[in-house]
Amino acid sequence: QVRLVESGGDSVQTGGSLSLLCTASGLNFDDRAMGWFRQAPGKEREAVACIGWNSKTSYYAESVKGRFTISRDNAGGAVNLQMNNLIPEDTATYVCAAHYSSSCSSWWVEEHRYSDWGQGTQVTVSS
Repeated sequence: QVRLVESGGDSVQTGGSLSLLCTASGLNFDDRAMGWFRQAPGKEREAVACIGWNSKTSYYAESVKGRFTISRDNAGGAVNLQMNNLIPEDTATYVCAAHYSSSCSSWWVEEHRYSDWGQGTQVTVSS
């Protein structure tokens, strides 16, 4: 059974940083691209970032480019989302997801391309 568990969410002030971690089990982690999504209250879930199986490719939403960095540790079965210069608009529940394939591809923002999802961790940014 696939299990994705997120951690690291917290409440911070504008300009602060957080590091989110997603640990995976029950899947061939090395064979899967991994993504982060977020959902704010009253809004649709949106794709934040995706990283390919070998870390050579990564994609970011325009709203987080230059502030967020996705990375992965295949040996440890984990994917990290480093978030810097946080703003109130980043407030959301952040969820990690395992892509069906090893590469994110140009359609990485599409939720149906991800087969497994975590429960999420809450990030709150105050002004």
